Amino acid sequence: MVATDEHQTLALDPTSITRFREALHGEVLTPGDPGYGEARRVWNAMIDKRPALIARCAGESDVMRSVQFAHDHNLAVAVRGGGHSVAGYSTCDGGLLIDLSNMKGLRVDAAHGTAVAQPGLRLGEFDRATQEFGLATPLGIVANTGIAGLTLGGGLGWLNGKHGLACDNLLSAHVITADGRLLNASATEHEDLFWGLRGGGGNFGIVTSFEYRLHQVGPVIGGMTVYPLSEMKQVLSRYGELCQGCPDELTTAAFLVIGADGQPAVAITVCYCGPLDAGEDVVKPFRALGSPAANLVKPMSYVEMQASFDAGFPPQRLHYWKAGFLRATSQEAIDVLVEYSTRMPSAMSGIGLQHLHGLASRVTPNETAFPHRFEFWDVPILSQWADPNESERNIGWARDAWAALQPFSEQGVYVNNLGVEGDDRVRSAYGENYERLVALKNAYDPTNFFRLNQNINPLG
Repeated sequence: MVATDEHQTLALDPTSITRFREALHGEVLTPGDPGYGEARRVWNAMIDKRPALIARCAGESDVMRSVQFAHDHNLAVAVRGGGHSVAGYSTCDGGLLIDLSNMKGLRVDAAHGTAVAQPGLRLGEFDRATQEFGLATPLGIVANTGIAGLTLGGGLGWLNGKHGLACDNLLSAHVITADGRLLNASATEHEDLFWGLRGGGGNFGIVTSFEYRLHQVGPVIGGMTVYPLSEMKQVLSRYGELCQGCPDELTTAAFLVIGADGQPAVAITVCYCGPLDAGEDVVKPFRALGSPAANLVKPMSYVEMQASFDAGFPPQRLHYWKAGFLRATSQEAIDVLVEYSTRMPSAMSGIGLQHLHGLASRVTPNETAFPHRFEFWDVPILSQWADPNESERNIGWARDAWAALQPFSEQGVYVNNLGVEGDDRVRSAYGENYERLVALKNAYDPTNFFRLNQNINPLG
């Protein structure tokens, strides 16, 4: 049985599946096929769904055939790039999963400072290839994240201050729309669609190729300085003050975690992408906010910096996230953060304060679909655990911490941190750009064919 786009179930003719298999350069998996169990898994172990069909696409023609097959059989559709959607939108029950994870082509044009990448690439794969030429583009902070979902949702990372968001560095994209067309979207072609792809998520089509602007990025000064619980309030207060004067080359974050000794700690993390000789003086104040328990800041490759948090986010743990923005690290907000760091039910969990400033904050809010163009801290409350029997406790902690921060939080949320939280929260992710995105959805996907995402509902 398969799930249809109208939320009904029906039997799919085996002959149709056979013809679909024969038409693809990649493979089609159904339950019981070798490899299906592994192929249906996504990063968040909270998500346990079973697609009726998994189309493991080898190229754009496979994606187009998959979209057509879904139309012909009225199937519900999910699209997977890196599979890191914490909400679980990169898979489905009973429908067709269009899996792009094998599409990992990458072409770097060092002479022109651009790269063309397919949607199955992870950040680490992209970074390793571009760093061969001393180049990079802003892409997240965990190397195992997929480039596709990250870019389409905006893309906060270590280079935001100097070079903007991932979506600010998108030059063009190949998009397969709900009606099966292959379009090239750029500043001069399908400009409305190009605007929506830069922050609007997977609402308007399947992106099969991303063209990025690249920047010269050599070794960085990066890493973390860890301070104990006894100094956490003082450190966070001084950290917030220091961030107000950060040069564009320095991007920072604070992470409230459980330290190696089993006690809460705060890790002040820096990434300076300017000249190394000047960077030592710039990062020095962040290494002297108190009496550190560990000081791991040093010159390193950008690839090493990008991978520095990978061990903390392995696949197949259970995740539940809540998130919001702080414009200021007030003492009241710090008190809440510290209190909930002492209540974490899992040593794998944490609370982040990722600073957005510099170039990323100076873009006009309606220049891209990503609207949050002011200086703030993105505050993801990251509940992570291993035992399904502990789910209620861990989810409750994240919700309670988020609720306690609301009196000090801005309206808005980073769409890539959203769980399944309803239409109002999706609206908060897009603010003043929401109605324009609805109009774009009406133009390119009026039937809401691409609905398994942080969905923008078309009118009518």
